Formats: sequence, C-alpha cells, structure tokens
Amino acid sequence: MNAARAGWLACLCVLSSAVAAAAQRLPDEPIVLANGRVTLGGDVSATIGPSDPGFFNYTDYEHSALRMLRVDLSGLVKAGDHVSFLGEIRTENTDSVQPYALFVRIRPWTNRNIDIQAGRLPPTFGAFARRTYASDNPLIGYPLTYQYLTSLRPDSLPASADDLLRMRARGWLSNFLIGNTTPDHGVPVVNAFRWDTGVQVHAASQVFDGTVSVTTGTLSNPLVRDDNPGKQVAGRFTARPLPGLVAGVSLARGPFVTTTAARGAVGDGHTGDFTQDAWGADVEYSRGHYLLRFETVTSRWTLPMVRAPFITDPLSSTGTSIEGRYRLRPGLYVAGRVDHLGFSEVHGSTRTLAWDAPVTRYEVGAGYSIQRNLLLKVEYQHDSRDAGLAHTANPVAAQLVFWF
Repeated sequence: MNAARAGWLACLCVLSSAVAAAAQRLPDEPIVLANGRVTLGGDVSATIGPSDPGFFNYTDYEHSALRMLRVDLSGLVKAGDHVSFLGEIRTENTDSVQPYALFVRIRPWTNRNIDIQAGRLPPTFGAFARRTYASDNPLIGYPLTYQYLTSLRPDSLPASADDLLRMRARGWLSNFLIGNTTPDHGVPVVNAFRWDTGVQVHAASQVFDGTVSVTTGTLSNPLVRDDNPGKQVAGRFTARPLPGLVAGVSLARGPFVTTTAARGAVGDGHTGDFTQDAWGADVEYSRGHYLLRFETVTSRWTLPMVRAPFITDPLSSTGTSIEGRYRLRPGLYVAGRVDHLGFSEVHGSTRTLAWDAPVTRYEVGAGYSIQRNLLLKVEYQHDSRDAGLAHTANPVAAQLVFWF
C-alpha cells in the first residue's frame, strides 16, 4: 500500500473514532413522532479511495462510488390503517439534494400482505437493487451490473456498428452520430442510484413474494417524466422454500430510446420498437456465520441502425456476481465478491468485437461494527478490461457508515 492510501485509511480511522464518540449522542433507532404516525430515518456513508482514471467505479451522477459522501434522510407518514406516504431525499458529495423516493402506499386489507404503491418507487427488478444502502452491502463497491456505465445512451444512438465500436469502454463520456451529439455519460445495465416512477403492486405470503410494476423509464434509465410514449413492465417473484434460502427471478421490458432520438433515426411511428428487455435470477443462502449470494442479469437493447455495417440483432450483456460473507466474531466479518460483465459481439468494417469492453472485478474486504449502527469497512478491488483509458485498476478504499 502506498503512502497516499495509508494516509487515507489513517484519516478514516481518526474520523471513525470521532464519529463513534458523537454517535453516543445521536439517535440509534428511527425517530418516531406523533404517536407513531411519523417515522424518520437516516443513512450517512463516507467513502475514501484513490482517483479512478479508468472510470471503473463511475456512476451516472458523475461520482466515483469509492470517493463519495452520501447522506440520506427518509420519512414515513401514516394517514391511517390503509394509507401511508413515504419519501427519501439524498445528496452525494454535497451536490444538490435529490428526491430519491416519493410514493404513496395503499393497503386495501389490513389483514393481508398486499399493497399498492404509486410515485417514485423502490425497484421491482433484481436482488441487489433492494440492498443499495451502504449498511446493506458487505463490501464498498457495487456489482458491475448495477453501477458500471456502458457506452449506450437513450438520447444518442450509433449510426452503425463502427460508430458503436468507436465508443468501447467510453461509458464515462460517449457520443454517437444520431440524436444528441453532445458527449455525456452512458447508462448501466440496471441503475442502482435512481428509482423509477409509476405504479407497483406487491403481495406476499410466508413462502412466496411477488411484485409487478408499470413505470416511465427502464432499468438502465429510470425517469420522473417520460421521454417516449411507452411504459416499462417489470415483475419479480421470490420463494423461501427452506430457512435461510431465498430464490428469485425478475423480468422487465420497456422502450429505451427517446422519441427525439428515434425520430432522428427512423422517423415517426417506431419509438416503441427500440426496447430494453432484461431477465435475472438470484439465490441467497445464509446459515450460522455464512452468507452466500449469486445473481445473474441478461439485458438486450434493440436499437435502430441507419448505415452499414448494420447491427441486425439486439445488443446484449450478461452480468454475473458471486459474493460471500463470513462473521469471524460478533461485530467483525470478512467478505468477497467475484464479478463479470460481458457483451455480445458485433461485426464492424474491419473487426469483430464485443460491442463494449468486458469487465471483470474482484473485491475482498472486512467490516467492523464500532457500535450497532456504526460500521467501518475496508476493501481491496481489482478491475480489468481490454480497452479504455486504463486497462486495470487496483484501488484500496475505506468506508464509514452511520444509520438510524
């Protein structure tokens, strides 16, 4: 470890000691007001790590997931036995405050686990998307499927296979010839940093759990206001057949390309033809000191092509991650994750390549609970791919998480 990284870790250790002392005077449980009708909670995470010249940990908020101060404040207001209002605001690196979630929850029957939610909603698709708080993640980095930026954009489209291949490993700043030609960041396969807007229905029993939703955006590009006339339909089904075992499947389909970009490529009347389709599977098993998780997500984007060499099949990607955690003793654990994101091949004028550069990530780390709601995490990460500004990166990062 070089001197700069050692200095970062030393600073975080000092900070953790200071926050631990302060946390003795801060709430360690959600704040409940108005005879239980109002509940407030919060989550603060401070992550320090090296710069990322390869943009492996870059997010669509244009921050590195390994160099981030994130503050969340959530609230729940019960308007009665059947209706609740939920919201959350978030800021990253002291930028502007963003409305992360804002929705109403309706329970038609108080004795049945069925609810309807409308507004800016929790994710329907996938397993990790439901564990995006720093306190829920045993490591610091995110699985590639949920964070790594591909070169694709809903508002800027490649005119040909050559135009697409020109942007391999340029998800941090890509631009194409159709639609918005201003360089900007691409999208991840599934966005874990933004929630979509729409309507969601959820029902559960002791063994089975199901959720379906209709929203304005897609997995890659959640929205508040729709930018095309179509809607995404998504569903997730999970089962708990044995104690400690959870298995889930997810599906989603929705128009991905904006109306303006689609019109620039093929004219009017075809916006709904250019979709993102995705399906996923996940398994979690916990027993004693062990926790094991597996998740795989395959996504396909159908895009218009106007010049040769044409791309006739949808662009696809498959991301797979395996992670595990082992508790050495109360308050102390070790964890690891193996992660790969691959892409289908396209045929250009002079070469055949995966349309974006495949990425592999290894993470190992540890966590120590300074107190029940104050967690210190450290990790080593190795990233590799065959294109881009940097082909490899080996960051060491530390994170302090406080929640109530």
